Amino acid sequence: MMRQGRLLGIAGTIALAAAAFGGPAAAQDSIKIGAIVAQSPPGSVVQGTQVLHGLEIARDIINAEGGVNGRPIELLVEDGQGVPERGRAAAEKLITKDGVVALTGEHQSSNVLAEIEVAHRYHVLYVNTNGWSDDIRTAGYPEVFNPANYNSRVADAMATVISELGVESVVAFAENTDYGIGQAKLLGDFLKRYAPEVEYRFETLDRQAKDFLPAVLPLRRNPPDVVANIMLPPAAYILMNQLYEQGVAPSESTWLYDGAGLADYPDFWDNVGEAAVTMIEFGLYHPSMDIPELGRRVAEEYSKRHGTEPNRLIFQAADSLFLIAEAIERAGSTETDAMIAALRDIEWTGTRGTVAFSQEPGYTYQQWVEVPFVTYQLTEEGQPVSEAPLVQSPTMRLDPSKLERPSS
Repeated sequence: MMRQGRLLGIAGTIALAAAAFGGPAAAQDSIKIGAIVAQSPPGSVVQGTQVLHGLEIARDIINAEGGVNGRPIELLVEDGQGVPERGRAAAEKLITKDGVVALTGEHQSSNVLAEIEVAHRYHVLYVNTNGWSDDIRTAGYPEVFNPANYNSRVADAMATVISELGVESVVAFAENTDYGIGQAKLLGDFLKRYAPEVEYRFETLDRQAKDFLPAVLPLRRNPPDVVANIMLPPAAYILMNQLYEQGVAPSESTWLYDGAGLADYPDFWDNVGEAAVTMIEFGLYHPSMDIPELGRRVAEEYSKRHGTEPNRLIFQAADSLFLIAEAIERAGSTETDAMIAALRDIEWTGTRGTVAFSQEPGYTYQQWVEVPFVTYQLTEEGQPVSEAPLVQSPTMRLDPSKLERPSS
């Protein structure tokens, strides 16, 4: 039995379980879970690496406690490359050739949208690790569960922060994907609700481009009060550096606000340097947050293995696999309908909080609605998230007077 209390009782058995898993009998009896992550461009390889690390930790924790109903979890990994066609092909292979009982791991919305079509066609459980597009939820597929963040949640949070900044104009740059365009449109919708006086527009940029100066240079003549980023690396890093080099943002007159949660990526500071100092950051994890015991266990294991602080993708990935395992255990079966029924009724404390899934149609369908989020500011180059001042949390309203402007 892989109950919550047992997960929390691990004391140095993870390595032993991983070693023991290699035997023929264990492999024959394993529960196969498909993981689709970007391991090569144009997908976000850094995201894919983080997701895989989180999945591996969760797998080892589960197997260290004897697996699920006496059977170990086996991860079968495929490269989705951040390309929907590749993600679709990976899902097809994992289901039809490898015999997985569930899919998880994907971290880019366009790929999730392609992969859930395959999961729905074959009636296979799909736990969305990091696809933010609301369209994933509004599809209404019974096989798809979303413990991940979602665009409406981010847009609501960003619009709230912008309204409290008391600014007059905002320009957002969004990548040309379902995630980017969807979030940019939603940000406009929420700003109309919370701050209708704010002038807002967004531009869509090609995520495979290497130069965004044609979009950045016009802002030198007419800088907005806020530039919002809705792009993933590597394109986001290029954009941030060019905004800074051209004196647009961050500056004494223009805030840089990242809505993509970039600051806890392992390669973030190596790629942006001083261009990110004073940036306001939407986040899904900050060490100052109060997280459950299981989250602390996963964080400690990640730091032990990789020598750095965990980021939100570690927790999201771990929760994805924990939830699949929990569904199998509660159902007493790997049959899709039984696992779906278990997840629909679940109330389970994972790494970030107590997860339950809404059954309301629309963008909250089979979604963990109350995904926790925070806002913090980067005040020094190279600053780890743990040292970045937390300026907003579920229990703390934003105080703009606490925000720093760039030094002249």
